[in-house]
Order: sequence, then C-alpha cells, then structure tokens
Amino acid sequence: MTTKPKLTLAVHKLTSCSGCQLAFLNQGAALLELLQEVEFLHFIEAGIEGPDQQVDVAFVEGSVSTPDDLERAERLRRNSKLVVTMGACATSGGIQALRNLADGPGWQAAIYAHPEFIATLATSTGVAEHIKVDFELWGCPITVEQMRHFLRQLRLDVQPRPEAEKLCMECKRRQQVCVMVTKGAPCLGPVVRTGCGALCPAFGRACYGCFGPSEQPNCDSLANRFSGLGLVPADIARRFAAIHSHSAPFREQHQRWQRIDVRELDE
Repeated sequence: MTTKPKLTLAVHKLTSCSGCQLAFLNQGAALLELLQEVEFLHFIEAGIEGPDQQVDVAFVEGSVSTPDDLERAERLRRNSKLVVTMGACATSGGIQALRNLADGPGWQAAIYAHPEFIATLATSTGVAEHIKVDFELWGCPITVEQMRHFLRQLRLDVQPRPEAEKLCMECKRRQQVCVMVTKGAPCLGPVVRTGCGALCPAFGRACYGCFGPSEQPNCDSLANRFSGLGLVPADIARRFAAIHSHSAPFREQHQRWQRIDVRELDE
C-alpha cells in the first residue's frame, strides 16, 4: 500500500492585516495532524520562506493594491496548480477598497508631503480581477473550520463547494430571534453568506456583512426595507460600503443610494 504524497502549500500575503493566515496557525493541536498531510513551502508568518516554490495549492491573503501586489499575484499563479483566495481583501478588495469610492490622489496630497513617492494602484481589488482563481474562501477573517473543511475536501479529492447560503438560514437553524423583525435593526443577513455561525445576531446585533454577498442576493429589496425602517439614503449607502464595498451587488447599492442622497441634498 503506497502512502499518498503530501499536498505542497504556499501562503502568500498581499495588502492585508494577516488575520486570515491565522486560520492555519490557530488550529492548535490539529495543526500537527495537518502537517502529516501537507507541507508548507512558503509561509512567512510561520517562518518558512520560498515565494517562488512550485506548489500544489497557493493560498492568497490580501487585495491587489500596489504594483508589487500585482507582480507577486502573477508570479504565484505561474508557480501554483491551484490558487485559493482567502478573506475579504483577496476576494473583493476588503476594507482598503473603500478608497475606490473616494479621491485617492486628493487624500495622498493632503496627508503626505511627497505623495509622488507612494507606490499604489488606482484601486484596491480582489485577486480574481487580475489572475485566474480556482477557489474563494470568503470572510473577515476566514475561520479555522472553513480552512479545515476546505483542506479535507482537497485531501479526499472532492471538488470543494463554496458556502453561498444566506445568513438568515443559519439564524433559523440556531432558533435565533430575527433582529430585523423584533428590533428594526438594519441587518444584512438576507443578502450575506453564512460562515460565521450568525455570531452578531446571536448577541442581538445586526449583521454587517463580513462574509460577503450570498448567492443571488436581493439587495434592492433589502435596501428598500432599510428605507422603510427609517434609514436615510446616506446610512443605507454606508451599510453596503463596509467590508465588501467593491463586490458588485454591494457596490451597486452604494452608488444607488449615494445618488438619491445627493439629489435630496440638492433639493
């Protein structure tokens, strides 16, 4: 009986906070078990450096925000059989994509004495806008359970399936009271994918969308409901312009309600 060869992995960091990489390191004793099945050839946060190693799977954290990010993304794609983005930054541009909605050069000129020395792209975007991505792990940050489940599927030669179910379904399974119905809270649960275990609604707080838009989100209807709850257009726009502002369905709502707010101000 032959032993199945270990999966070779690389963990790359672009512009990010490094939080999603902890889905590997926070596994505790289970990490020792994982190392019986995988081998890290590049993982700076764990002290392993080999950015140009050929690997089976490259995990990428962070958005493409600088020319260096773009060059490294293209290089790791060439060196990897599979590329997996992990976290909000890598999948949709993350928090730093908020600068896509603002006057970036104007901010730089106002803050820095010599903005010409700042190397940055015009936008902050997800990795898939620049290279082919095979799988996406959404979340801010992703969880240990997500990573463990994903790697288990790879090891069993099962095609990993994305978690696109809406957060509301998780609340129902846990028999949690709907905060939008009972409190009138502007919860993004109806249009956000699950993965966090419905953590915020469990404590009576509205979901603010850290796991990104779900499959076929009806953002128009939800935004209209927010208006019915009494939110002004600027507040509705802000609800969709937080962690995943650059994702298409949330970006559309932000632009829609920003236009309404501007018209009301003009009137």
